[in-house]
Amino acid sequence: MKITTKQITTTAVLLAICIVSQFFKNTSVYITGPVINACLILAVLSVGIPCGIILSVITPVTSFFITGSPIIGAIPAIMPCIMAGNALLVLGVGLVTKKCKGNGGLIAGMAAGSVVKALVMGIVISLILIPNLLPAPMEAKMRAIRSEFEKARQIAPKGILGFNIMVATRNYAQYVKEAVKAGADIIVSGAGLPVSLPEFVEGAKTKIAPIVSTAKSASVICKLWDRKYKRVPDLVVIEGPLAGGHLGFSREDLSKYGADTADVPDTYNQSAYDEEIRGIMKVISQFAEKYKKHIPVAIAGGIYTHEDVMHAMDLGADAVQVATRFVTTEECDAPMAYKQAYIDAKKEDIVITQSPVGMPGRAIKNTFLDKITECKARGEKAKITHCYQCLEHCNPADIPYCITKALSNAAEGKLSEALLFCGSNAYRCDCIETVDAVMRDLAGI
Repeated sequence: MKITTKQITTTAVLLAICIVSQFFKNTSVYITGPVINACLILAVLSVGIPCGIILSVITPVTSFFITGSPIIGAIPAIMPCIMAGNALLVLGVGLVTKKCKGNGGLIAGMAAGSVVKALVMGIVISLILIPNLLPAPMEAKMRAIRSEFEKARQIAPKGILGFNIMVATRNYAQYVKEAVKAGADIIVSGAGLPVSLPEFVEGAKTKIAPIVSTAKSASVICKLWDRKYKRVPDLVVIEGPLAGGHLGFSREDLSKYGADTADVPDTYNQSAYDEEIRGIMKVISQFAEKYKKHIPVAIAGGIYTHEDVMHAMDLGADAVQVATRFVTTEECDAPMAYKQAYIDAKKEDIVITQSPVGMPGRAIKNTFLDKITECKARGEKAKITHCYQCLEHCNPADIPYCITKALSNAAEGKLSEALLFCGSNAYRCDCIETVDAVMRDLAGI
């Protein structure tokens, strides 16, 4: 078969159009697919089936390298399937159009090719390749809950073990139920109001503890649980504005308490938030009295020294919750690069950022946050090629970054692409300690 100049030129032009369309990464499903299908049809109609087949084979390869498709990266067998689907479209259009002349033949050919391509790709990819070659995300997460709990139980056979599960997660109920099934002694829950938490632990011995930051949120949870489930929290965690990670405060509230500055130790209004804690305690005591039981309270956020512990106890706390202090311990399994970021951090490096969860969060300022800030200033959207479906209300097209990816990078020590959550006292970490040394210091012994 003689290849003409027209065939070469037309195929090259159509291939160029396909490649250009593949650079629209965030909207590729709306642009790239339709453009490539149109180019395949044009190739068949203008220069014949062989040229259409050539485009069918080349375009999935260029798409893989340009868009960086995560699904093809995980399942390479999808690429030949796309090639075959494209080829079926080409053959359908070419053969039916040739047999049935006129506009009717063209319409029939396009319809036949499109239906066959959709059916073959849908069946092979969705029903065969993905289920058999890609691990079910939820099953992997359920296994992780069970395996991590078993590891912890081996370390602490008689310890009280629990999970901290964010309300904002997409599969919140499933995570809670799996944690209960694994044998969790307690589930602590925040990043939203855990209004339905009692429902998910019904019939189990697992205790439940909401995280609250205001008297209002404590009142809402206690009243709702009382009315709907005839129960109250087994523990309440009061998390203040000096905490790390996601915060249960608006930016305005953080400013009101002086907890959003570059010099928090000097600007933080401790007495103002102490009053809020007393308000929360009052709410809890009312429901404790109604149910004739003691509801323990743990205070969290900014607990770093023995003096901080004693201050919490003076406010009426039964316990404290500490996180930042333990990051820089020998026993912590965070990568050394993560720990070193705490040790190297200065007071002004600890900043408030906006999380995709929709809440303010506290983290260490690094190149990742700088890049996010610069992109936001330019009005650029995040270039997210894969959604982990971790958050209930998350649109990859609107969020500043993927929080799962950013936190995973932190856990892997990839600090230039990581979100480094920390408490306000992270700058005080200056060496690697043992857990025993930290516990003794907190206890004042």
